[in-house]
Amino acid sequence: MFSMLYGIASALSWGIADFAGGLASRKLSLYLVVFYGNIVGLLALVIAVALYPEVIPEPKSIMFAGLAGLLSSGSLLVLFYSMTCGQMSIAAPVSALFAAVIPIVVGIFLQGLPSSMQFVGFAFALIAVWFISLGDSQQPFRIDRLSSLRLPVLAGIGFGCYFIAMHYAISDSTSAIWLIIAAYTTGTLMTFVFVKIRRETFVVQRNTLGVVLLHVAFNVGGNFFFLQALKSGRLDISSALGSLYPGATVILAWLILKERICLKQWFGIIAALMAIMLFTM
Repeated sequence: MFSMLYGIASALSWGIADFAGGLASRKLSLYLVVFYGNIVGLLALVIAVALYPEVIPEPKSIMFAGLAGLLSSGSLLVLFYSMTCGQMSIAAPVSALFAAVIPIVVGIFLQGLPSSMQFVGFAFALIAVWFISLGDSQQPFRIDRLSSLRLPVLAGIGFGCYFIAMHYAISDSTSAIWLIIAAYTTGTLMTFVFVKIRRETFVVQRNTLGVVLLHVAFNVGGNFFFLQALKSGRLDISSALGSLYPGATVILAWLILKERICLKQWFGIIAALMAIMLFTM
């Protein structure tokens, strides 16, 4: 049950972070949002661990967490780039779907088959991720379009591998904060190099600072809750729940920005609730 609650909390936190990041990206480059999200989060975590010292994890855990940071930030950059290439309507659901499927498959191999009801829950979770992310797109998904989806698929594989890397990094006695610091360190370095290569300015408008900080806070929270979910439960269930984050983003856009939730998204939200109920059985 704790794993379920942490998994849901990670999805809610990541969903709020994406909503805030989306608001920030209206006035700031998406790539800069990722960069500042990493660097400000890293500074906050370093201050937190200085005020409340925790035992530094073993090198193996730090290594996997650092790899997870590269995978997470690299996947975000690939996803954003794929969106600029005109694939936005399908890039998000494809990447989110692969992000959920890969750790589910790996989790079954590592930890054995879940209960029959939880197995059905995975199906509902994948359906939920797809329909919530797809939105009001009228473009049908066809097999002959797979060649144009290389980047979204690559991003989804990267996100899925991030979940798996964090699974190998965490243990019952491992400090979650130090692992997130390791992930944010490598992620910051990667995004800094990427922004420099693109020769973008690092200037941030003052009116974007609030939403950038909101993005940082909830992104760190999402990572923390996901690690706690991994500590107390299965990789596949934690990842499936964490991958439901688009639902929180869509609902916030509906409540705050008054954006319309289409029928497909309502269907996805209902499927997500069904998945959560099935995971508890």
